[in-house]
Amino acid sequence: MGVSAVTDATFDQDVLNVKGTPVLVDFWAEWCGPCRMLAPVVEGLAGTLAGKLKVTKLDTDANTGTAQKYQITGIPCCILFKDGEEVKRFVGFRAQAAFEAELAPFLA
Repeated sequence: MGVSAVTDATFDQDVLNVKGTPVLVDFWAEWCGPCRMLAPVVEGLAGTLAGKLKVTKLDTDANTGTAQKYQITGIPCCILFKDGEEVKRFVGFRAQAAFEAELAPFLA
């Protein structure tokens, strides 16, 4: 399945309107070094948790409306949505195993 890109225009459809499966959104920017460090971790989550978790990325520079709506003040920032609601926020870099442990309670 991999990581899909979402935009201001597709956010509602690709994230908020998804029912049943939690959606992780990685808020990132091209110039952000820690974001680039986190990218392989996010890719790994998409592979390891395929079928249990939808993983997406949103470029905060190109999609300022959604970034402002969710008050993204520091990146990388990942937000976990379930049935259209924010249920957990992760700010900064973390290893894949730590990420999986924190996500586990929210996965079916």
